[in-house]
Parts: sequence; C-alpha cells; structure tokens
Amino acid sequence: MVESKGEKKMNRVMNSEYMEWAKIHSHTRYNLCNSGVLNYRMGDLPVAIEELELSGGGPYGYEPLLSAIAAKYEVGTENVMTTLGTSMANFLVMAGILERGDEVLVEHPTYELLLSTAQYFDVAVKRFHRRFENSFRIDVDEIKRAASPRTKLIVVTNLHNPGGVYADNDTLVEVGKLARSVGAHVLVDEVYLDALFEKTPRSSIHLGEEFIVTNSLTKVYGLSGLRCGWVLSEPGFIRKLWRLNDLFYANAPFPAEQLSAIAFAHLGRISARAQKLLAANHAVLNAFLNSRNDLQVVRPGFGTVVFPRLVRGEVGKLCSLLREKFETSVVPGRFFEMPRHFRIGIGCDTETLNLGLERLAAALNAYPFES
Repeated sequence: MVESKGEKKMNRVMNSEYMEWAKIHSHTRYNLCNSGVLNYRMGDLPVAIEELELSGGGPYGYEPLLSAIAAKYEVGTENVMTTLGTSMANFLVMAGILERGDEVLVEHPTYELLLSTAQYFDVAVKRFHRRFENSFRIDVDEIKRAASPRTKLIVVTNLHNPGGVYADNDTLVEVGKLARSVGAHVLVDEVYLDALFEKTPRSSIHLGEEFIVTNSLTKVYGLSGLRCGWVLSEPGFIRKLWRLNDLFYANAPFPAEQLSAIAFAHLGRISARAQKLLAANHAVLNAFLNSRNDLQVVRPGFGTVVFPRLVRGEVGKLCSLLREKFETSVVPGRFFEMPRHFRIGIGCDTETLNLGLERLAAALNAYPFES
C-alpha cells in the first residue's frame, strides 16, 4: 500500500531517544556518561555581574563574539554564524542544504543526535562505516561506495564521537574531493577537536569551499551553560542560515553572548585547566584499561571519551548492574548502533573518574558472563 504524505511524515524521526535518556536516566552518583569537560565555574571568569546587560547585541550576531570566533579560525566575520550550541548548528546546516529526495551520508557509528537530525528531514539517509577493527578511522573507499549523484551532504565528527579518534587533514581532503565529484558538501562537527590542545590542527574549514564546520565552547572548555555554538562556511550560506534561524528565535540570550566573548579572551587559561584535567584522567583510564582482559578498546590517547567493546556478555545487562548496584553510569552502545560497546566519558573530576572506574571494574567482575 502506498503511504500518504501524512503517513510518511509520521515515519520521520521526531525526537532523540539518546537525549531523552541522557536528560532523565543517565544521572548517578558516579556519572561517566558526560562527554564534556567538568563545568567551568562562573566565579572563575573575570567578570562582575554589573558588567553584564540583559539586552543588547546585533540583529545577526554579537560583534565581539563573532570577531573572537573569526580570529580563532583566521576567517572573516562574514564566515561565522553563532548558534545555541553545536546541535542547533548541525540542524541549521542540514536544513539549509537538504531538500526532499536528496541523500545524506552519515558515519557509523556516530553521535545519535546527528543521525536523528538527518532522519528528521525527508531525505535518504545512507551510512558509511568507521570500523572498530580499523580503529574507527575514516575509510574514503567506504564513502565512495555509498555516494551517488543524489548525495548532497557527508557528515563526519572530528574527533570522532564515540570513538575519540582524530581524522587528519589528508584524509579529509580526500573526502572533500569525493564530495566535489558528486556536488556535495562535507559537514565536519569539530566540537571535540580542541581536545588536542597544542596539537590541534587548523580547522577543516580551510580545506575547501565544500567544507562546513560546526563547533562550540561546550565539550572541551566546560562552558556548556553558555550554549555558545557556531557555523563556519562561505558568506552566502552563512547569510542563508541567519535568515533560516529567524524561524526559531530573534536573538540569543545577550548575557550568554557577553560571557562567551569574555571566555574567548581567556581561552588559553580555560584550555590549560582542561588539558591538565584530561592528562590526569587519561592516566587513570589507562591504568584501568591495562587491568582488563574483558574489554577491547581503541585508545586515542587524547580527547574526552573511549568506546570499549565487551568481550563477552550483554552490555545492556552490565549497564543495569552498574547503575543499580554500583551507582555508576556509562552510555550503552545501542545509542551508537553498537550494542557490544559502551562509551566512557573522562571529563569529570579525577576522583569521580577513579571511583567510577573502580565500580565499573567491580561490576565487570560481578557480572555472570556467558560464552
């Protein structure tokens, strides 16, 4: 039977199962679900409350904030659009490019909200694999096999979420060439990229006009409360997104824009705090992983997450045991379409990570694994 237009719409993804779970069910005493760095304290920003205003800014962005982002990426302010976080940035990019009947290629595994957002639009969503056996690296041949003349957008994360690995610019250049050959763009979500710190490469926005980049202050800098995200692209597309964004809100909260501009002025200090924390936490993580022969894992050596594979047993049952008996949570791999895996976030304070991993070890030891 042929579906009616209304029935087709009902089959579209209209929510994010992962976001609902993360908001309602992920919180425990030892929370290893969060993929971002420990929240930065308001009191550590050099600002007094009387310096902030409730209203202000410009019709299309707050100029000091636009200038700070443009300076970071060595682009013009006309190449920058500010948004309420990276997820809103990704939604706007897809809405600005995709039309009914188009095709979008999304990596597998990937962040669930990226996939759900793509599935919201009336387009064909195809996948290309970043395989565990290949250390979650991008295989350009995989993308080539999936691409077609209908492909309008190729979506990747860098650093990869959930695998945490880095895609070098040489690889991304090859993805860009493939995109150009079929008339597509490449959306690179770089929200974790700055976790490479002094080794952070130049953004992929400089690799060609087919590249569109999204990012925010949320994950690496612990500034999620500011909801400061952005899109980098060519000026014509940025103008289009500003007008598209008018459908959602007139202006971003001005105090958040002011605080974001102040944060950019002190990003070196904020970054150093995050780097110190993650260095300590990677040492704790490595000690834990070295003690386990029941987990297989790609170890990037940087970033805020790892994505182990359970050698035997069911991850869902392990996560339930971990939560109910040991007051600890990790993200089940089913949210990344990888049910044998789970994601560990290591951006929390070091004591919480240490105690959480101790409880994960106890749960692994207690779990009645079956062959």
